[in-house]
Amino acid sequence: MTRLFGTDGVRGLANDALTAPLAMKLGQAAAIVLTQNKRSEQRRTTAIIGRDPRVSGEMLAAAMAAGMASKGVDVLRVGVIPTPGLAFLTDDYGADIGVMISASHNPMPDNGIKFFSAGGKKLADAVEDEIEQAMADLEEGGPAGTGIGRIIEESPDAHVRYLEHLAESVTTPLDGIKVVVDCANGAASKIAPAAYAAAGAEVIPIFNAPNAYNINDNCGSTHIEQIQKAVVEHGADLGLAHDGDADRCLAVDAEGNIVDGDQIMAVLALGMKEKASLRENTLVATVMSNLGLKLAMQREGITVRETKVGDRYVLEELNAGEFSLGGEQSGHIVVPSRATTGDGTLSGLLIMERMAETGKTLQELASVMTVLPQVLINVPVSDKSLILESAEVKNAIAEAEEELGEDGRVLLRPSGTEELFRVMVEAAEKEHARKVAGRLAAVVAAA
Repeated sequence: MTRLFGTDGVRGLANDALTAPLAMKLGQAAAIVLTQNKRSEQRRTTAIIGRDPRVSGEMLAAAMAAGMASKGVDVLRVGVIPTPGLAFLTDDYGADIGVMISASHNPMPDNGIKFFSAGGKKLADAVEDEIEQAMADLEEGGPAGTGIGRIIEESPDAHVRYLEHLAESVTTPLDGIKVVVDCANGAASKIAPAAYAAAGAEVIPIFNAPNAYNINDNCGSTHIEQIQKAVVEHGADLGLAHDGDADRCLAVDAEGNIVDGDQIMAVLALGMKEKASLRENTLVATVMSNLGLKLAMQREGITVRETKVGDRYVLEELNAGEFSLGGEQSGHIVVPSRATTGDGTLSGLLIMERMAETGKTLQELASVMTVLPQVLINVPVSDKSLILESAEVKNAIAEAEEELGEDGRVLLRPSGTEELFRVMVEAAEKEHARKVAGRLAAVVAAA
């Protein structure tokens, strides 16, 4: 049977794959699994539910709340809020469960459900499996009378608490920095401009008028060209682009050049090392991070620990080693001392704080890392589990690695959701990377 949970919660086309009845059952099952060791006569178990602005979020949040209340959990609905804000509030309110209704950077027709445990931490695979099993074992009914959970609609101070938390994360005023922020017509539309302005920056917000249908629509971090143009037009010092649920941040410098997650990590890692706050001088990144990041960090005496693709795996490694910085090329940046998950608004604040501390432009700061040309080819295959067992593929990889040497890299990995094999090659020259990737893709397709 196909696993319901993917790499970042449950996602699908809203009201098709992801329906209100499914959300209700998920809420009931999560209430059973995540509160099974916490029920007592002295304290009722609680959950916090937030969402991004897409229209189906209203329906799914209501269904989730009903499911949890039917199993005796008191629910606080905090409305539209970034995913990292929901994670923070789960911890700040001392809730047992956090639920975010969002499909992140996906288009409006999609939606998703992400769970957080007490403390605002993402669930381990094993716990998600328990929830799926609990769904299969669900029985009709639940507690009656006073045992039924309450549903509180909206909290008057939820957004204030999160903004105050963000404000505490920056100690250097951002006065004199002019920033354009693309809010993706998503959950950051009010929070991010307010947080940046409160820290002292001059803020020019764009795509900050969500109407339930326009989230991620030709805007945000998946359409970086919008903010590239806006930064140049406004003569800003930088631009920051968020996705629909604001857990990621990509940047552009004053000339409109992209500063991706790898470069952002490089900038922040050097700043933290300078302040002796980069634990064991170690940065956690995924295998998809550009080789240029690893080479730059080596020059600066910083170790890069690699994980599988997905911010959940970055988080696992950060927590296991008690490291202080990690992230992904896509712009998920995690600073465990300040957040339990990737926080795009926090990342934007930290980028500008580094600019203010050093007096340098973002272009100057990002120049510590040279981004090597990267070519990615998705190859359809009949059985992705067999590809790396092929002798032909192994030989082709070995030949490519020898050809590229220390100035290049080869990475072959299966897609997590489709019968595809991803062939990624980095080299000093784009054309060289393209040729090597093409050869490898042909071998994979024939395997």
